[in-house]
Amino acid sequence: MPLESGLNSLGFAKAPADTRVVVAMSGGVDSSVVAAQLAEEGYDVVGVTLQLYDHGAALAKKGACCAGIDIHDARRVAEDMGFPHYVLDYENIFRDAVIDEFADSYLAGATPVPCIRCNERVKFKDLLETARDLDADCMATGHYIQRKMGAHGPELHCAADAARDQSYFLFSTTPEQLDFLRFPLGHLPSKHATRELAARYGLKVADKPDSQDICFVPDGNYAAVIEKLRPGAAEPGEIAHVDGRILGTHEGVIHYTIGQRRGLGIGGLSEPLYVVKLDVDAHRVIVGPKELLATRLVPVREINWLGDAPLDSRPEWHLSVKLRSTRPPQEAILRPLPDGGAEVELLNPEEGVSPGQACVFYETGDSRILGGGWIWRGY
Repeated sequence: MPLESGLNSLGFAKAPADTRVVVAMSGGVDSSVVAAQLAEEGYDVVGVTLQLYDHGAALAKKGACCAGIDIHDARRVAEDMGFPHYVLDYENIFRDAVIDEFADSYLAGATPVPCIRCNERVKFKDLLETARDLDADCMATGHYIQRKMGAHGPELHCAADAARDQSYFLFSTTPEQLDFLRFPLGHLPSKHATRELAARYGLKVADKPDSQDICFVPDGNYAAVIEKLRPGAAEPGEIAHVDGRILGTHEGVIHYTIGQRRGLGIGGLSEPLYVVKLDVDAHRVIVGPKELLATRLVPVREINWLGDAPLDSRPEWHLSVKLRSTRPPQEAILRPLPDGGAEVELLNPEEGVSPGQACVFYETGDSRILGGGWIWRGY
């Protein structure tokens, strides 16, 4: 990567040996490669792994990040590469900042994204402060995203590999946090390139599968986790058509999401029906035709703005937005509101927009991330 004259690869005007970097190590191949690469370059590396929940019950959950086996893998990488490694107990912080809100949001009919909250409230907040306490110059992670220096300071940009880009999950990174963070993998052309580096460094995690699930929902069964966290949450109720007809019953709103078609338990109808609304107070799942899922206006709040000019310096911003991590950005108009929130108008309506999801802002035609907010009310 091209560097400014006199700066090391992390952007500091001193030798790598005099630059302390805390690496957030999940035990996976990505963060392991970051730690190994920086150690090989001669940096003063300190590896830190977070214990986020009860690993006694999680040791067999190989598909989830942060499980007990992952702590072992992170520790082994540190031993092989010769740098110190610490495991920090963040179970209480993680439960209070992430898991409890996940359960409450789901019960309220939202579709939360706990990985964003974890980055925002745990990794880039408490862990980042721990890195400062360790006198680190910066903290590095294995996220696929880029930090570039712009005219007004560091900017957040999409990863070079669009298939691995994690910008949707990192939109809430603040300018202050971005100043301290580094993302050494963001410029790589593919995940294959990361695994090649892991093999070159002799890391035993080189062929370790990627995590697919939320770490505390290792089998993808959200409803089961909610029932465990909030006993009695699965209140039965009715499945109703938007025209008022009662089509059947269900065993709990928590088993349904906006846009769902399969598994509704109301077969034998002539038209395909989708979940278009969840009435939590009435314990009612409301279904209707697909066209009712189309949304043009999206209200957002808790906005993190990363643009050069203040958000409220213009009545509207023409940019691109992403409403799901798996969907490409699309053109939209962002209009700031007096209460600090904003309204997003999509130039082309999108289906399945749900409260609890994130709306991430991008500079149209560019890789720069301008921030984002949380969708808070469905239409």
